[in-house]
Amino acid sequence: QVRLVQSGGGLVQAGGSLRLSCVVSGPNFRIHPLAWYRQVPGTQRELVAEITAAGYTNYADFVKGRFTISRDNVYNRVYLQMNGLKPDDTAVYYCKITWKSNDYWGQGTQVTVSS
Repeated sequence: QVRLVQSGGGLVQAGGSLRLSCVVSGPNFRIHPLAWYRQVPGTQRELVAEITAAGYTNYADFVKGRFTISRDNVYNRVYLQMNGLKPDDTAVYYCKITWKSNDYWGQGTQVTVSS
């Protein structure tokens, strides 16, 4: 059984920083790609950042230079360090692992950036 449990998030002023964490249990963590998505009510969930098993990363243009995705293959965690936060970054953030061609999601974490 695959389980993803998120922590972090909350309320921060514009320009501030937050760190999201996601611990994954179930699959052989180190060989699977991971990602962070976000969703604003009434809109589609969108990719924020992704990281391959080898550690290669890819970022959405709107977070490049501000957010950093990383993974810890010892403790089965994926992180999203968010710096220079803007009000437009306000959303629910989700971690995701792809395993056997299926996507599994965390429970979601609210990030609110005040202006």
